[in-house]
Amino acid sequence: MTSRFASYILNIIWLSVLILAAPLILYRACAKGRYPTGWGQKLLGKLPRQPVSGPDGRFWFHAVSVGEVLQLQPVLRELRDRHPDCDIVITATTVTGHSVAVDKYKDCLVCYWPLDFSWAVRRALRNIQPTQVVLVELEVWPNFLLAAHGSGIPVSIINGRLSEKSFRGYERLKMILKPLLQTLQFVAAQNQEYAGRFCDLGIPADRIHITGSVKFDHVQSDRENAQTQSLRKALDLKSDEPVFIAGSTQPPEEELAIAAWQQARMLQPDLRLILVPRHKERFEEVAALVLSKQLPLFRRSTGRYAAASTSDKPPVLLLDTLGELSACWGLATYAFVGGSLSRRGGQNMIEPAAYGAAVCFGPDTRNFRDIVEALLTHDAARVVTDGPALSALLQEWIQNPQQARRNGERARQFVLTQHGAARKTVSLLCSTKSPIEWLRAA
Repeated sequence: MTSRFASYILNIIWLSVLILAAPLILYRACAKGRYPTGWGQKLLGKLPRQPVSGPDGRFWFHAVSVGEVLQLQPVLRELRDRHPDCDIVITATTVTGHSVAVDKYKDCLVCYWPLDFSWAVRRALRNIQPTQVVLVELEVWPNFLLAAHGSGIPVSIINGRLSEKSFRGYERLKMILKPLLQTLQFVAAQNQEYAGRFCDLGIPADRIHITGSVKFDHVQSDRENAQTQSLRKALDLKSDEPVFIAGSTQPPEEELAIAAWQQARMLQPDLRLILVPRHKERFEEVAALVLSKQLPLFRRSTGRYAAASTSDKPPVLLLDTLGELSACWGLATYAFVGGSLSRRGGQNMIEPAAYGAAVCFGPDTRNFRDIVEALLTHDAARVVTDGPALSALLQEWIQNPQQARRNGERARQFVLTQHGAARKTVSLLCSTKSPIEWLRAA
């Protein structure tokens, strides 16, 4: 099958998927306020046209959403140190990912990733003219890989991860995906397990490198950093107040956290609660939940109190802004990482661990299995099975503060020993062949 015919078939598939998804897209736009943007860049590949890059090259990094966008921070710092004059383009798929990238990377061109239509990806590549493309974690888009390979532009995967579930899905399409995956310049995998799965999908072993996870490199471990202290002031928190943070939460985790906090306050009346929902679309919902329980509320976005009653209880703090959770974890005495009691596979628990908070999460942490196993092996985190278990653990920590501190310190020390993935990753990127050399080698 020629690449032109393959692109034709893929275009039909993607158009069919888009048509089928159109009702859902319209529903979210009308009912949930999820208004899609950047359609010119997504559907037509109309990314801003760039001149030919200078001698330090142009790196195009693609990060799907907020998590992957933030993971780029240590990689880009290391890359700028080595090649201060290089051009950097960052694309994201989601609106929130794009927003965070615009906010975090002022010296980079930020765009939306083109959908995998042949005309869109070819136009995007012509306009950006990258010397190499770097995909964060794993994004296999056939038309894009075909177009990049045909243009002699090397494509690599960094911070590569391949869960068991994803691997089984890709394995069913191995005969189709193998030729595409073999066009990759290299894969920088997070660990040996992921490296083995990439190899099983047909990527040559000599192109797979184990670099560790850059998630460890970008985390802050100093609670006195400027962003955390600015947030403490904005939330009107005293330096000696104990704080329970439930972050990256999904329903019903906010309700479980509120119940655990209310019971824990019987033991520690000055314990404060900060709720950080995973998605901005739920900010209003969570605010309404707090007020429905006749609890006073303070919203970070407005800087105002919303008292539901004349209660003299301290307000529940709602962090309803984007990009501040990383700094907020630095305020935590006790931390619950969400998405783990709601069957979402968990969220990043490295950040609260790095600050030395006493960390817990639910049983569903499949998206971070290797990190969870390491934390549990080092006795640096706890698993709670449900709301009552979360409440019981929080009370246990309050009654045994030395135990909580030991858990937190073990977590912090573990994270600090994992640094170095960004340096290894950038070394691989800087050793990548130029487009002309790559085209000849391929």
